[in-house]
Formats: sequence, structure tokens, C-alpha cells
Amino acid sequence: MSDIIQLLPDSVANQIAAGEVIQRPASVIKELVENSVDAGAKTINVLVVDAGRTSIQVIDDGKGMSETDARLSFERHATSKIRNAGDLFALQTMGFRGEALASIAAVAQVELKTRTPGEEIGTMLSVSASKVTGQEPVSCPVGSNFLVQNLFFNVPVRRKFLKSNSTELSNIVAAFERIALVNPQINFTLHSNGTEMFNLRAGGVRQRIVDIFGKRINHDLLPLSVDTTVCRISGFVGKPESAKKKNVQQYFFVNGRYMKHPYFHKAVMASYERLIPVGEQIPYFIYMEVEPRDIDVNIHPTKTEIKFENEHTIWQILMAAVKEAVGKFSDVPSIDFDTEGKPEIPVFEAGSMGVPVPKIDINPVYNPFKETPVSNYVPENWEQLYTTPDASQIKEMPLFADKPDDERPDAVDEKSPVHYQYKGKYIMTAVKSGLMIIDQHRAHIRVLYENYMQQLDGRTGSVQKVLFPEIVQLDHKEAIVMEKVQPEMEKLGFDISDLGGGSYAVNGIPSGIEGINVVELVCNMVATAAENGVGVASDINHSLAVSLARNAAIPHGQVLNNNEMENLVNELFACSNVNYTPDGKSILTIFRQSEMERLLG
Repeated sequence: MSDIIQLLPDSVANQIAAGEVIQRPASVIKELVENSVDAGAKTINVLVVDAGRTSIQVIDDGKGMSETDARLSFERHATSKIRNAGDLFALQTMGFRGEALASIAAVAQVELKTRTPGEEIGTMLSVSASKVTGQEPVSCPVGSNFLVQNLFFNVPVRRKFLKSNSTELSNIVAAFERIALVNPQINFTLHSNGTEMFNLRAGGVRQRIVDIFGKRINHDLLPLSVDTTVCRISGFVGKPESAKKKNVQQYFFVNGRYMKHPYFHKAVMASYERLIPVGEQIPYFIYMEVEPRDIDVNIHPTKTEIKFENEHTIWQILMAAVKEAVGKFSDVPSIDFDTEGKPEIPVFEAGSMGVPVPKIDINPVYNPFKETPVSNYVPENWEQLYTTPDASQIKEMPLFADKPDDERPDAVDEKSPVHYQYKGKYIMTAVKSGLMIIDQHRAHIRVLYENYMQQLDGRTGSVQKVLFPEIVQLDHKEAIVMEKVQPEMEKLGFDISDLGGGSYAVNGIPSGIEGINVVELVCNMVATAAENGVGVASDINHSLAVSLARNAAIPHGQVLNNNEMENLVNELFACSNVNYTPDGKSILTIFRQSEMERLLG
């Protein structure tokens, strides 16, 4: 039998490694910018074209590389960060695996220009699909200049599965923000298609957070600081009133490295128990410093998963620190003693004339038990108040006409126009097969959703101008989504103008949703669109219609009269799907008459 096991060529091995390390353009930026940080750069410039599909360029003023190092840097497992296995437990750098540049060069065309401070001439190196295509001396500044073009040009399957430019750019911004937040001492810039998105000057941590996410977040931050023998924790957590359901900034950093840690996240959220509504999240920016030997970052090539030796101890320290920050720094409303415009209350002073007591006139002969007024008013047709309507007087109407069989609740053919509201949440009505119970909030979501989808398809949304425009402030990732969804929002009936710098003025809203918090509504719609992805137009329309329907629907607890309940039920039964909301939650159920008889028998 012939041998069948063979050693893979380096080019194939590099492509396999690239599948783990380089997943999308944001992965390239993460690896290159982290290398620039490790090189001691003070200024890092990132330029992308077509969300990284066409080109990605990272320029830094670090220590650069010699001609030999530049050539060797593109080999697998070639690194300047570690020398032996023991160095893995004393890491002080972002990178250490020696796979990033080799993986990038395996799936793209890379050009590197670099020079060290001790050399007058730098080196230019060109690599394509792991093959060196050119090397020559070049005049360039100290540092490194990486130009990555045509990402995944030789892996068409991977390139085909890249998302839209808006989605990929949003991922690039997210990766850029994670590195910029943990390195406030470095100047960063980010340009997309020649337009400057970020220009971050070196400063403190709080200033860096404000520069990235806007000035409005500055008022919601509470400082956090604790120093123990196990770890040192610093950063900021949000005030309870800053809680939101979606699009909340939450960041953990350990020894200058971003990480995801659900267990520590629970520690933070447990500190806000009973302070925020259930289901809402708090923003936080928490920086941890622990001994490198007490953590393991070599779990996954992306290095976002980290294991801790003293995980439970750090959990307790973290929760105690957050509770202290919230209890110590949260604002307590002061009592208002302003007396302007209030009636003056005289103060008694010894030796002064007393204030005369006002006289009260009374009738000493009045006796309420002797004179009791009797009303002789009798309403007309009073007998009807005590009669029960005959079944023949109740107009019954067929439901689910022209609906597919799979959308009809079983044994529901007729209903009564008389309804009962239970606890301001459910509408109960008699049907032929029993008692139908409808969730009024979910029913209205289905009705509004289909109305908004029709408006988006037919562009029939009417605009209700507002007296004073509302200003919405979005961060860079939200602004990318807004640029994509704004035309669709205008079809719904919004009148939104871009003021620049992430600020938008809402000059008009769809008619019928007056009284809703416009700023919160727009932010929720953008967050929903970002969460579901801003791909094809149909997905955008669905996300916007669902978000707007949720915010405009009748809330639980709102009392409805019989006519309002009748209209809502009729509108629900005119929808294409009466059983479920757009996100798949049940709208109605039927308590069958046979079940009632069994329970009462």
C-alpha cells in the first residue's frame, strides 16, 4: 500500500491559518494596528477603500524593521515578541503567535515600506499569495507602511461571503475603537474612501471615550477604581439612568487587550439589580491589570477569549467595585427650597403683634339629618339597563376570510362584537369554539408592522412636521447605519437632515405616532437595523417597520373601550398573519368551550 500522507505546501498551510486569523477586513486592521502599537508608535493612521475590499493601509511611526526582518516577518511563526514557551506566561505585547502577516500575505497582495531610525534608506517588499514578488530599497520615513490590496483575491469563496460595505465598515470601526480605547496615549486617525471618520488626539482614558462616542456619554460615566493584590481595576461604569436595551457600549480590557467575558459581565449587571429595568444594559469601560502569569490568552487566534486563574475572586472584587462606584458617585436629587413666587409665610417673633385669626361663619341651626335632598330624576328607557341582549341581537361576523388554512386558528369561525379587557393587557371575546384571548400590544404590533411595510413598498408614508426639531446624536458606527437606512426611514414618514459630526435633526415624524420620544425612537430603529444587519432593502424595511411598530403600539396597561377593542380586533383579522408578531411571538390563543366544561364539570 502506497503512502497517502503528505506535507502541505507553505502556501496552503498559510491559507488554512488565514481562515482562523483573517476572517474579514476588520481582522487585517486589528492585526496590523496591534503590531504598530507593539512597535512603540505614537501616531497610527488607518486608511480603507470600499470597506477594505479594495485596499487597507496602516501607517505608523514606530521603530520599523530592517531589510532582513522585513523579509522574515512574512514567514509563519516568525515573531519578535517571544523567544521560548516560558514567555507565553509573561506577555507584555499584543501579538506573539507570528501568524498575522503570513496569513494576510497568503490571501492578499501586500506592499510594505519600512525603515529603522539607524538607517538612511528603507526597504520596500511586495508579497502576493505568500510569494515575494519584489524587494528594493526605497526612501521612506521611520516606521512601517503596510498596504493590503485585493483581500481574498485568491479565495473567491471567502470574498463572496463578505457582507455589504456598510456592515464591513461597521466591523472595522468596532475593531479600531477597541484598540483606540485601550491606547489613549497614541494618536489615531481613520479614513474611509478619503473621508476622515476619526481623528483622536493623545490624552486620558475619559477624553478618549468622549472623543469616540460623543459628549453625551460624558455625563453618564462614573469613575471606578480598586487596587488589590490580585488585580487592579479602573475605568468607568454608567449611571442607572443611562441604561438602554440596545447598542450599549460595553468593554473589558485586560493588560491592554480587549476581551469578551460573559462571567464578568454578569458581575457588573448584578451590581445594578433593582436599579434598572429588566432587559436593559449599562455602558461600561473596565480596565483590568493582572499578573501575566495568572492569565492565558493563547486560547484562540483572535485572542479575545482569556482564562483567569483567580476568576471567582476577581468576580467578587469587580462587583464590589461597581457597587461602590454607583453608591458613591450617583447623583441624589436635592430638595428644592426655591421660594420665588410662593406665598409668604409669616414668622412669629417674640414681642410682635400676633396675626389675627380669620373668622368663620357657621349656621348653628343647620342639621344635615333633618333635610336630606331627594333626587326625582329618572333616566329615560331605564329598563334597558337591566336587560341582557338576546343572542339574536348580537351581530356575528365571519373571520379569516380569504386566509390560508394554516393561518386560521382551529375551530374559530365567528366572534362577538362585545369584548372584555382583562387587566389592561388582554382582550377577551367569545367565539364559536370558546373564548379567544388576544394580547393587545402584540396585536397592534402586527397591525402597525403590516401598515408600515405597505408604506415602505408604496412610499405612501405621510409626514407630520414637528414644531421644534429634535436633535439625535449618533456615534460613528450608528452614523454608518443611519446613512444606509435614512432613505427607508423617509419613506415611512420621517424628515431627517444630516447636520454633520453624527448629529441629525428630526424635522418630521410619521403621522399617528405623536407623543413618542422621537430621539429614543430613532436611536432604537438605528440600533435594530444595526443588530439585524443593513443588507438588502427588504431586510432594512423589515427592521425599521418592526422597530417603529414596537415603539408605537398600544402598551400593556392602556384601557380601551369596546369600540377601540373592536377596531383593533378587526384590523388584526385583516392582516396576513394573525397568529404571530413579526418576531414570532404568539398574539392570540383560544380557551375552548369543551375545556371549560371539563374544568367546571
